[in-house]
Amino acid sequence: MSEVAVTEAGDEPVPAREEFARDTARSAEGLLAELNHPDGLSAADVHVARRLARLGGCDDEKVLVAAALAVRAVRQGSVCLDLASDRAQELLGEHAWEPAQWRAALLASSLVREAADDAVTPLVLDGDRLYLDRYWGEEGQVVRDLQERRASAPEVPDGVGTLLDRYFPDADDRDQRAAAEAACGGWTTVVTGGPGTGKTTTIARLLGVLLDADPGLRVALAAPTGRAAARMSEAIAAATARADFPDGPSQERIRALRASTLHRLLGWQPGRGTFRHGRANRLPYDVVVVDETSMVSLTLMARLLDAVRPHARLVLMGDADQLASVDAGAVLGDLVRGLESAGTTREVRTLTRSYRFGGRIATLSAAIRDGQQEEAVRLLTEPVEGVPEVELLTDPEAAEALLLGHALALREAALEGDAVRALALLGQHRLLCAHREGPYGAGHWNRRVERALAEQRHRYARVGTWYVGRPVIVTENDYGLGLFNGDLGVVVSTDDGAGMSVVMDAADPGGVRFAVGRLPEVRSAHAMTVHRSQGSQVEEVTVLLPDSDSPLLTRQLLYTAVTRAKARVRVVGSPDAVRTAVGRDVQRASGLAERLATLPT
Repeated sequence: MSEVAVTEAGDEPVPAREEFARDTARSAEGLLAELNHPDGLSAADVHVARRLARLGGCDDEKVLVAAALAVRAVRQGSVCLDLASDRAQELLGEHAWEPAQWRAALLASSLVREAADDAVTPLVLDGDRLYLDRYWGEEGQVVRDLQERRASAPEVPDGVGTLLDRYFPDADDRDQRAAAEAACGGWTTVVTGGPGTGKTTTIARLLGVLLDADPGLRVALAAPTGRAAARMSEAIAAATARADFPDGPSQERIRALRASTLHRLLGWQPGRGTFRHGRANRLPYDVVVVDETSMVSLTLMARLLDAVRPHARLVLMGDADQLASVDAGAVLGDLVRGLESAGTTREVRTLTRSYRFGGRIATLSAAIRDGQQEEAVRLLTEPVEGVPEVELLTDPEAAEALLLGHALALREAALEGDAVRALALLGQHRLLCAHREGPYGAGHWNRRVERALAEQRHRYARVGTWYVGRPVIVTENDYGLGLFNGDLGVVVSTDDGAGMSVVMDAADPGGVRFAVGRLPEVRSAHAMTVHRSQGSQVEEVTVLLPDSDSPLLTRQLLYTAVTRAKARVRVVGSPDAVRTAVGRDVQRASGLAERLATLPT
């Protein structure tokens, strides 16, 4: 996650540095040693800085601390270190330097060069932003490639206007049509919007327009993760199967398209640590569509733009308000802000009409997205008649009761071998957590519900970690089995009742069965992290908020969690925790949006 200032400087004591703790750099001295604590620099941050110091013959503490903080910034999701940011200054506390003084010390070092300098150094200073050389290069490459792509436009085939009328006949779909029209007339198009705003439908119909106009076009679909790619394939196929989708040869061709992961599309070579496709070996496609772009890091976006031919259409889809990549960068948000600031409407199209949900879930999502703290609390706490669509539960025990009730229903269906009902229940409710471990973590709550099941002992047996009724999530791709990171399933009784198998969620309502021993690495999925839930939808969501001082409690996290729900949202936490989340807008340090904003229109 990004760096987040949790307290004002001086509000809390600095955590003690334990000499023999795993993350303590025992050889560190001076300010590096003082900042080496759980809320500051890690041992790795310190070791990188000290290694650079030895290689460059530098002993200036301002430079060494800046280098360590730049490494820390990338580790926490930013692309660079903003020397003038409150977060950097608060971490330094009484040792904080004026940005001008800090810049002067950096530029006097052999480890740092200015952005306009062609010298080779490990660190680059651009104004108040300090980059590791690799990320400076990748950010610059993305800007240059996008500039090159926007310098020309594809020739729009005759009759495209008529085709757009055919595929987008409804006047209410004018935003979708405008997005498709932009993609027809430009090499790069960003289509953004919240869940249920018709992004996939827009892409399916756009492909219909393009393929009807030119049947020879070669098309590729991709997403950051295996499960996101599988969902993209399913959603595109479902969109073409709708009764109002125009008949024709393009319909069957689009329905047959299968999305791959971006790594597979680019040809990842594990032994070499590189991709097969790049600037010297471009992808052989005329149209490349990427879904869930909010999960794409700066590094992966740079490799994608390296590989896509300059005169191939690239369509990037996603929700810019969701959680960003677990790696460095918030590329989709930067693209939207930067390209819109450049004064062009050609490349960014935002879909606003929700086809999936309305009412209080939509209103709550908008309040969270827009930072309206009191409105979000009001929506969650205001009494309503009947079953509340959104509500705030202040007692964490309520989460356990909900989770256990769902687990018991899931187990009963699994014991009866009813795969259809078990999978339906799997999509009925989900507990989402900010953390992986700790009292508010998914791991803790998975173990907690499994202990509760074990205490009942009624028709409950397990073999190692396996037991009938266990919901599981795949954590690594297995292309041979067609299972991907993020796929969900349930352990059910075999037909003879003597054993167990895993039925995995699939387009078939009955799922696909696998022997327990054939599966790749899995984890229990009574609860999961919000990050893991991205791209999925369930009927009801329960969101477990950590204490207000958790740095993971952010607007993006709460928005992503709430928008996973189709029908009902329960938020477990205090009103203050809700206010903190809605009010804490994480902005990852980056220069991409600013550099894009200066591109000529």
